[in-house]
Amino acid sequence: MKKQDARAIKKEIAPYEKSNTKNSIRQVINTFVPFIALWILAYQSLSISYILTAVFCIVAAGFLVRIFIIFHDCTHGSFFKNRTANRILGTITGVLTLFPFEQWKRSHSIHHATSGNLDKRGTGDVWVMTIDEYLEATPMQRLAYRIYRNPFVMFGLGPIYVFLISNRFNVKDARKKERNNTYLTNLLIVGISGLLCWAIGWQSFLLVQFPIFFISGSLGIWLFYVQHQFEDSYFENQDDWDYVKAAMDGSSYYKLPKVLQWLTGNIGFHHIHHLSPRVPNYYLEELHNTNPRLQDVPTITIKKSLTSLHFRLWDEKNKNFIGFKELKTISEKRSELRSNFN
Repeated sequence: MKKQDARAIKKEIAPYEKSNTKNSIRQVINTFVPFIALWILAYQSLSISYILTAVFCIVAAGFLVRIFIIFHDCTHGSFFKNRTANRILGTITGVLTLFPFEQWKRSHSIHHATSGNLDKRGTGDVWVMTIDEYLEATPMQRLAYRIYRNPFVMFGLGPIYVFLISNRFNVKDARKKERNNTYLTNLLIVGISGLLCWAIGWQSFLLVQFPIFFISGSLGIWLFYVQHQFEDSYFENQDDWDYVKAAMDGSSYYKLPKVLQWLTGNIGFHHIHHLSPRVPNYYLEELHNTNPRLQDVPTITIKKSLTSLHFRLWDEKNKNFIGFKELKTISEKRSELRSNFN
């Protein structure tokens, strides 16, 4: 993308970088009220049929993903104009989604500032190794990477580890405000969970809450994964890295059916979100539809996104993701070339 195009896009985005209090409050109501109602219905249906309970839990999980998007906007300071309002609602939604507000605010801002930068990986992103890094790694490092990138581990065990374990602890260099927010979040999670266990019984609580948590957690990790892990994504070293290119070429437009787009808070317009995190989620679709420049980006459908499950390593030479099967072929060719050279 040319510099003048980048400047033009930023200028066109600017009017949308302001939250609308009415829209924000409306979104809180149409997200929280259905979620609470579905949770209650799931509990009440336990005495009728757990299949019915499961149906309510699945739909409630979709609304919990939407709650996470509100949390996500609050961490960017884009949901409300008032910083304190964002912090309060962010902490509340963080309790519901099991994410400490201040902790994720910092790590996610680093993700935005370094997305697609090969020299600055490791904070708030998915672990990605290049072909050369993998081939030069020790057997134990390769095994760890293979386990990490396994879909069962990433989308099955991943939510349990990240949401229930990792999020409960502060990082070493966390500041006092961040540490206190994590402690507060943990205390509220334990308190609310304990209260519900006392009110309806721990078995009923787990039968309702665990599937909601697990399904929404898996979906959340999937969304985060697929919107940066597509075949012709964008990864460059620091000297060649460009913020706008990383947003436009390294963040996909995940084209979802309208219902799923609504439940996921328009996060499928991920390229726009990375261009400007200050744009509230309820403006992303309008901005995309009214700006032709923002439509010329990698577009992924649900069917196409499933192919990303096979992507494992970044090929720096060809600028695309490959799987371990392709790696075997590349490795054999390199060995053959070395043999011929010697």
